[in-house]
Amino acid sequence: MDHVEELKEFARLHARGQGMTAGHTARVLARITNDNPGDPHSWAAVWTAEGRAAAARGDLLDACRHYALARFPYHGDADRVRAQRLCVDTFDQWRRDQRGIERLEFDHPDGTVVCWATGLDRHRPLLVVMGGIVSVKEQWAPLLPLLRRLGFAAVVTELPGVGENTFTYGHDSWRTLGFLLDQLTDRARVFDTSMLALSFSGHLAVRAAAEDPRIRRVLTVGAPVVGFFTDEAWWPRVPGITAQTLRHLTRSEDVGQLRDRLPQFALMPEQLRRVRIPVRYVASGRDEIIPDTEQALLRRTLDDVRFKRFDDVHGSPAHLGAMRRWLMAQLLWLRVARRGARPMYRTGPDEPNLRSRSCGARSSG
Repeated sequence: MDHVEELKEFARLHARGQGMTAGHTARVLARITNDNPGDPHSWAAVWTAEGRAAAARGDLLDACRHYALARFPYHGDADRVRAQRLCVDTFDQWRRDQRGIERLEFDHPDGTVVCWATGLDRHRPLLVVMGGIVSVKEQWAPLLPLLRRLGFAAVVTELPGVGENTFTYGHDSWRTLGFLLDQLTDRARVFDTSMLALSFSGHLAVRAAAEDPRIRRVLTVGAPVVGFFTDEAWWPRVPGITAQTLRHLTRSEDVGQLRDRLPQFALMPEQLRRVRIPVRYVASGRDEIIPDTEQALLRRTLDDVRFKRFDDVHGSPAHLGAMRRWLMAQLLWLRVARRGARPMYRTGPDEPNLRSRSCGARSSG
């Protein structure tokens, strides 16, 4: 499969995850013939034009969705950098007409963390929402009004290297979560923090939970643990876009250097055994990125882990409704029933699909 066709294959999944119809996505993709910056028929140019059209008719969130796809999978050229900026600026314009959504920027010697937040109050439990290696925070932020109504101090942010996060993604990137909690100490009940962290950010959340007692629960979708980083037999199955995006985020010279670095990311059993909090994990039976050996390892090492498995590809895009309901039901149940207490028993491998009227987060890889 060539580069543009692989982009289109992944875009269909991510467009669905953002609520675009299959018909609209197909019509946009049919107009894309290349990925050459400056060409009006290129990937970034066509998606950006659709975003501008949506903004012109006053649909700012729809514009953001198109700009997010224009910069997909990462903003590595001038056209994608422009789309990334348009995505942020357009969302900022939208949120100014909403109640109580604010922009946060935190500087660190190693980079900058930027967030959209709502409901910040030192008496409210903190919920940190983070996407994967291709998901910008603007895709998640429309959820903020719902999360505020549910009683959370909610913050949506990005994996190191993604969007406006200027950190380099590395094996110690989990420390950025602690840095973020430090910055929010006076603005939320950080000692009662929930992490809704998808894919590779789920890996960060689990690793951080082994060290930081402020993190009381982790909910994730398709998080790598060990096998993705260390299994040489699995690597040839990893999509080229995933490999190239990781190369970019880690600032590796090439995929060879990336593969040399990846084993440092693997979570060791002794680290996992220190995760003494509830972990809820959505697994995809046909995941083309994350090997299913990760689930077996988590069952062996975690005290309180439950899985919901869908017959789908990475992120379970064909089961978004059921996935959202399960994640939100688990989040609310753990908040009400457990109050962050340490688990008293090891749970079974699968959890019933609890029903909820709440809508949860969209998933991206």
